[in-house]
Amino acid sequence: MSRQPSAAASAARNAPHAGWQGWLGWWRADTTAGELPVRLASVDHARSRHHTAVRELGFDQVLLWVVVALLCWGLVMVYSSTIAMPDNPRFRNLEHEHFLIRHLIALGVATVAALLAFQVPMKRWQEWSPWLLAGTVVLLIAVLIPFIGREVNGARRWIPLGLMNFQPSELAKLTIAMYAAGYMVRRMEVKERFFRAVLPMCVALGLLGVLLLMQPDMGAFMVIAVIAMGILFLGGVSARMFFLVSGLLVGVFALLIMSSPWRRERVFAYLDPFSVEHALGKGYQLTHSLIAFGRGEWFGVGLGASIEKLHWLPEAHTDFLLAVIGEELGLVGVLLLIAVFWWLVRRLMQIGRQSIALEQVFAGLMVQGIALWIGFQAFIHIGVNLGALPTKGLTLPFMSFGGSAILLNLIAIAIVLRADHENRKLMHGGRL
Repeated sequence: MSRQPSAAASAARNAPHAGWQGWLGWWRADTTAGELPVRLASVDHARSRHHTAVRELGFDQVLLWVVVALLCWGLVMVYSSTIAMPDNPRFRNLEHEHFLIRHLIALGVATVAALLAFQVPMKRWQEWSPWLLAGTVVLLIAVLIPFIGREVNGARRWIPLGLMNFQPSELAKLTIAMYAAGYMVRRMEVKERFFRAVLPMCVALGLLGVLLLMQPDMGAFMVIAVIAMGILFLGGVSARMFFLVSGLLVGVFALLIMSSPWRRERVFAYLDPFSVEHALGKGYQLTHSLIAFGRGEWFGVGLGASIEKLHWLPEAHTDFLLAVIGEELGLVGVLLLIAVFWWLVRRLMQIGRQSIALEQVFAGLMVQGIALWIGFQAFIHIGVNLGALPTKGLTLPFMSFGGSAILLNLIAIAIVLRADHENRKLMHGGRL
C-alpha cells in the first residue's frame, strides 16, 4: 500500500542545495515514524531518535561569507572614493582616512548589534514587531524637531549620536518588514476582506510615508512601500486588493513628482542629462556618473585611479559608489557586483520559502521582505548610476558609506541567519 510523503518531507526534498543527502533525509522522514526530514544527514543523526536533544546546527555560512565579501569590497571602495576629499576646501579639516575610520567604526558597531540580534528567536521579533514600529514612528517624529534632528543639504534625516548619525528611515525599512510579516500572520483568516485585511496596513504605511516625505526622503518611502506591498502579495492577499493598493501608490508617487518642481526637474534631467539646461544642474551627477562608466570600459582604469572621484562626482562614496566601481574596475566589476546581489537576493528568498514550508510563516515572510528591501534598493542604486532610472539618493546595501545603513543591513542579515538556523533545527527534529 503506497504512502503519500508528508509536507515536511516534501520541504526537505525541495530544499535548496540538498543533493543526495537531502534525499536520504527525505527517505528517513518517510520511513521513521515521528521524525522530521533531514536536510544535512549524518551517521550520528541517522542513529538518533526524535526525543534526542539537538545540538546547535549553525546557519548558512556561504551566505555569511558573501555578505562579508561585500562589506570588505565596500570598505575598499569607500576608502578609494574618499581618500582625496580633504583636498577639497569644503573638507580641508579632515584627514585622508577620516571616512575610512568612520566606516570601520560603523562596521564594528553593526557587527556587535548583529551578533546580539542573532540571539533573539524569531517568535520574539514577532511579538515585538508592533512596538518596534511604534518606536520607529517616534524617532521619525523626533528627527523633524530642530534641536534633535540634523539638517544636511535641506533634508532633516539624521539624529547625531556621537559615533555616528542615526537615520530613522533606515530603521523603518526593517520594522515595516517585521510589522507587515506579523500583520499578515495575524490577519491570515481575513485576507480576502479589504477593510479588515489591507486597510489597517495602508494606514500604517501612509503614516510612515507622511513622516518620510516631511524630511523629505521619497527614496526611503518607495523602498518601504515595495517591502510592505511585497509582503502583502507573498502573504496571500487577493490579486484584486493587491493591484488596487499598488495602483493607488503609483498614483501617489506620480502626484508627488508632478506637484514638486525640483522632482520634475530631476525627471527632465534624467531624460536629457547632457543638455545645456541640465548638464550643470540636476543632471550634473548623472553626466559625471556616465563619464565614469565610459572611462572604465571593460576592465577599468585600476583600483584607486578614478578621476571622477576627484571632486567631479558628488556623493561618490554614498549615492554614486557604483560609478567609482565602474570607472576603476570596469564592466567586469559591475557585472560581478550584479551577480553577487542576484545570488544574495535569490538565497534570501529560498530561506524564506523554506521557513514557510516548515510552517514558520512570520519568519518566512520577514526574510522575503528583507530580500525585497535589499534587492530593490540595489536595483535602484544600480539603475540610477547607469542612467536607467531618475536620480534618487539611495545607497548600495552593505557597500556605501553610512553608519545607519550598515547597521540595519547587518541586523537584517543576522535575522535571516537566525531564521535559517531555526529551519535547520526543525529539519533535524528539534524544537524552537
